[in-house]
Amino acid sequence: MGARLGTEIMKLDMGAAWSSATGMLSANKDVVLVVAGVFFFLPYLALTLLVPQAAQAAQGQADPEAVMAMLADVYASHWWAFLLVSVAQGIGMLALLALLTDRRRPTVGEALGLGAKGFLPYLGSQLLVGLCFGVGIGVPVVAAAASGIGTLTLVLGALAAVAGIYLFVKFSLIAQVIAIDGILNPLKVLPRSWRLTKGNSLRLFAFYFLIFIALGIAVLLITMVFGVVFALLGGQMEVLGNGIVGSVMNTVFVVIYLAVLAAVHRQLAGPSAEAMSETFE
Repeated sequence: MGARLGTEIMKLDMGAAWSSATGMLSANKDVVLVVAGVFFFLPYLALTLLVPQAAQAAQGQADPEAVMAMLADVYASHWWAFLLVSVAQGIGMLALLALLTDRRRPTVGEALGLGAKGFLPYLGSQLLVGLCFGVGIGVPVVAAAASGIGTLTLVLGALAAVAGIYLFVKFSLIAQVIAIDGILNPLKVLPRSWRLTKGNSLRLFAFYFLIFIALGIAVLLITMVFGVVFALLGGQMEVLGNGIVGSVMNTVFVVIYLAVLAAVHRQLAGPSAEAMSETFE
């Protein structure tokens, strides 16, 4: 019986996962606001206000090559800011996952310590995924493009897109494995995420797709409405207003998505040994 339970595949219940995600956010709203404000909202806003002119200039360009050149210029000039924001987001994400799921109820400081401890393993895991994608998928596509065979390039490009989506789903639980399961070895993190998502790839893709679409439409509509209002004010008020609204929307998007990921992990991983022991106490 024990061996059978050990190999049993949990099936994702999307409705239950959404209810669990909203429940976690409601129960932890105070600490969520603190971490999200410091590690998502403020970095987003600082970055938006740092490079507003360059971003606006890029949006006004019709030539794709000119846009890419201007964006490359922005990254080259402000690489340090993008790096700091990426580090802050990584630590904040892992800390938030710990706050939402850890039954020991860690303080914000303890959660941030866990986030800092898990950041390098998280980065290493993402680099490994990128390496796998680049070698296994990117190289054949580049080779096909270099050959000049249009049909082959198109077919391989389509396959690469499908494979990329598949890998995204299979490794979507990397952060949770690090923050919740406490696994810090990237060579163990990736197989754990792969096993947790086994038998649920299509369900997870559908769930993530629905979440992205729903949140994306809401964010787009809200930013458009406020964008019109701030455009009437013009000048620095327009830049600041759009920056604040955009940062709030991005923060809300990330927080909800992280809660969804935490709920997915909780459901697919099943109850922890600690939770089971508490049940029978």
